[in-house]
Amino acid sequence: MLGGVETRSVSPVFVGRAEELGTLNDALVRAAAGEPQALLLGGEAGVGKTRLVEEFATAAARKGAVVAVGGCVEIGAEGLPFAPFSTALRALRRELPAELAAAAAGQEEELARLLPELGDAGAGRHDEEGMARLFELTARLLECLAADCTVVVALEDLHWADASTRHLLAYLFRTLRTGRLVVLATYRSDDIHRRHPLRPLLAELDRLRTVLRIELPRFNREEVTRQIAGIHAAEPDPAQVDAIFQRSDGNAFFVEELAAAACEGSCTGLTDSLRDLLLVRAEALPERAQRVARIVAEGGSTVEYRLLAAVAGLGEDDLIEALRAAVNANILLAAPTGDGYRFRHSLVREAVADDLLPGERSRLNRRYAEALEADPGLVPADQRVARLASYWYHANDAAKALPAVLAASVAARRRDAYSEQLRLLERAMELWDAAPADVRAALRPVDYTASYPPCGCDPATTPLRFLDLMAEAAVAGRFCGERERAMKIIRRALSILEDEDDPLRAAWFWSQRSRLVQALARGDGWQELATAQELLRGLPPSEVHAEVLTDVANWSMLHQPGPEALAAAERAVQYARMVGTREIELNARLTLGGLTVDAGNAEAGLAEMYEVKARALGEGFAYAAGRAYVNLPAQLEAIGRSGEAAPLLEEGAAFARKFGLLDTEAWVWSNLSESLYSLGRWQEAEQAALNVFRRGRSAKPQGSGCVCLAHLALGRGDVAEAERQLDAARAAFGSHDPMPQQWLPVAAIAVGIAASEGRILDARAELHAALDAGTPPGTQQYGWRLLVAAATAEADARSLPAAAQGRAEALDRILATVKTLTTRAPICLAHEQWVRAELHRAEGSDTADTWALVVASFERLERPYDLAWARHRLAEALLATDATDHRDRVVELLRLAHAAADHLGARPLADAVTLLAQRARLSLAPVPEPQQAADPVEALGLTTRERDVLRLVSEGRTNRQIAEELFISPKTASVHVSNILAKLGVSGRGEAAAVAHRLGLFPSGRLTTRTAG
Repeated sequence: MLGGVETRSVSPVFVGRAEELGTLNDALVRAAAGEPQALLLGGEAGVGKTRLVEEFATAAARKGAVVAVGGCVEIGAEGLPFAPFSTALRALRRELPAELAAAAAGQEEELARLLPELGDAGAGRHDEEGMARLFELTARLLECLAADCTVVVALEDLHWADASTRHLLAYLFRTLRTGRLVVLATYRSDDIHRRHPLRPLLAELDRLRTVLRIELPRFNREEVTRQIAGIHAAEPDPAQVDAIFQRSDGNAFFVEELAAAACEGSCTGLTDSLRDLLLVRAEALPERAQRVARIVAEGGSTVEYRLLAAVAGLGEDDLIEALRAAVNANILLAAPTGDGYRFRHSLVREAVADDLLPGERSRLNRRYAEALEADPGLVPADQRVARLASYWYHANDAAKALPAVLAASVAARRRDAYSEQLRLLERAMELWDAAPADVRAALRPVDYTASYPPCGCDPATTPLRFLDLMAEAAVAGRFCGERERAMKIIRRALSILEDEDDPLRAAWFWSQRSRLVQALARGDGWQELATAQELLRGLPPSEVHAEVLTDVANWSMLHQPGPEALAAAERAVQYARMVGTREIELNARLTLGGLTVDAGNAEAGLAEMYEVKARALGEGFAYAAGRAYVNLPAQLEAIGRSGEAAPLLEEGAAFARKFGLLDTEAWVWSNLSESLYSLGRWQEAEQAALNVFRRGRSAKPQGSGCVCLAHLALGRGDVAEAERQLDAARAAFGSHDPMPQQWLPVAAIAVGIAASEGRILDARAELHAALDAGTPPGTQQYGWRLLVAAATAEADARSLPAAAQGRAEALDRILATVKTLTTRAPICLAHEQWVRAELHRAEGSDTADTWALVVASFERLERPYDLAWARHRLAEALLATDATDHRDRVVELLRLAHAAADHLGARPLADAVTLLAQRARLSLAPVPEPQQAADPVEALGLTTRERDVLRLVSEGRTNRQIAEELFISPKTASVHVSNILAKLGVSGRGEAAAVAHRLGLFPSGRLTTRTAG
């Protein structure tokens, strides 16, 4: 309305900042080349941050970049959740509507939490991954938008940012790796006191090499001279420059104020007080304009014109005249949207607001709240509830503030802004006693609680209780990572419940405490779960029952698998069905399926898990589906079906990434690394393990990733790296929550490292410690790996005199454990035979027949590394017989073992095979092919297409990758692979690759054809 009014105090000339602008332009060039840029711009209030951003944005737009600017909105003393991102995304939607729609396709409901224009955010799922899921989807959205054009996202006034905005910005700065994107955030450095919430974030970002931090200094005297000259459109008097420079100390905003005052002839009358300097021009306004300025100061960063008119109570002409005076005096500016007014600088707004009397402030807030209640359309929809809550709270009206604050907490939860939800719920608890009883009695749990299940009452008719608020706040604290605050709330709630007969609520709080105890590394959480179970004993079935029983079953599956865990899972499923909690039922069924596999009924258990996965996907339960993508392949791997597990895990990684399930994705990558290791695809296994650290946030999946990398390092002979990864795994797992799936693989690696360094006594100590902790049912895959490592170590050390003492006890311990582990699956039977063979070798009683049985077992499995070791041992046993008729077989065994070792990069195995061949004076060179078969492929009976497929198999490609390379379907690729395995007489892909390598089939490194047959 008043946008054309001239503002005389701002210099039309951009002064100084050449170095800083050059840095920003360099970042733009690097971003345009596909390298995302993250920058922080700091400086004291008034130093010129916004002007620099404006100049950079103008220059970037001239170069073809799409620029989106968003500012943190201060409402009272708090920021609005995700405000700068919402504003920036709204600008991107205006500039790139089709591109944004395509990038958000399929995830509109989640992204609507940031950009409501995408549709209804919906109820969604609220969990500890909720915020991370939203952050990941936002990062992907920006990467997609910046794929084909350069995008600049500028976020201003980070010192006012809410916690959710800070978390999202940190996530973007840590994870953005692709796209032509510049993310620039500004903050007021002089406001960042020791306890300011932005301070830890700045310290964290300083440690990231990918984040560039720029501190904007004050102007020197020459720059102040140029600034004054621009304002006055004439060369200033040197004495005046000296006076203004001395008073402003080079602060650009103060220079503007002093220069404008000098024009008006009042410079000499100014005091040196900052507050007085900021207020002097406002106090020079006509009384009506001063009154309007005070109203705007208390309304927030920007006040919409219609809202201002409703609060001011002036006629339209009087209001416009007052606004014109404030704009002419350069106190107020029209908002960028053209729909309201804001102070030209936040320092002036703060000074005017601080000058209000306490009663005046509360009265203004009440008038704002009443106007907004009367006409909610006065402000944007995504700000309405938060601003109403702030106005009523600062109006000191508990009766109005309590329901408004609770409504704002619900809105924050719907946007996954759990930090803001927690703060608002804490404010509601503060208001609770001050609010009238009839106001509290009118509140209903169904309206304000979502994470807290009904505890023996109808949430639609029963009044909201203080405990309900505490429960919702505790869950919000857990979801946003404020676990100490959540624990404090739960302790207080349990203290209140000591004086009440409410076992259902108490059980719920104890189950939440169990999760926090584990997350805070203060225990395994069982005591808390046991307390919850005891409180529920004898009560009618409820959702709390189902949730606690499911937690118990999950805990038991991880810590004490066996018949009791299976029974707990069955009860959890039964209760979930009785009370109709579908997602809890699916999670309980998934646990039940896994425990059924562990109990020996593999097909029934796997069928249950496959069905849960299908139903979770079909019914939209992303978290349950994510668990299925982790647990189902883990069970397949446990029974040796790695080839079936790997493609499921690849599918699961894509699913978890799509839905932003970061920790789920980390577990998927860890399990995929394990399956790829088993299949002999070690390079891919290493990449999968590294992805654990790129995607996950929690310590335990990262510990599993370290275990995978340690196994690879040990197999490759890099003992130092294996030790480093072992230490990292132990640190990640910690000692507060021991699980057999952690201590058994860690012990197997420790035994392998100690044995490779000749420390057999240390290897035994690791073995005994692990076996003392136990090998419960369902952990056989880890138990067998440990026993193989320990038995091999004993056999290799049998000639060491120092190893004699204690050997018999160690061998007896290994043999006794063998008898307790299950051998139902072929992989377990093969491992049992291997362990027994190594025990015989440790006693010097192994024979060729002993090892032939092991080789035969592994030839039926896709375990090329294990098979290669077994073939080496069989060759060794055959040579010990001194029978000359075995030499051809020995040569073939050693050649196959060496080819596999060479293909995998397993140096210790390759060295062992080479040394054995040298001692036996055998050559491992390929046998020359008969003269009549010039092409070894023809001798093998392979077709041209099968040759192409074998080439890709030897490179470690999957069926899907082979299909894409050769323009055929994955099913056709699978048929070709099966034919190749049959013609070569081998049992798996790794062995086929070893044969191809041994025969030197692909020296040119090129395919023979690229036709689409």
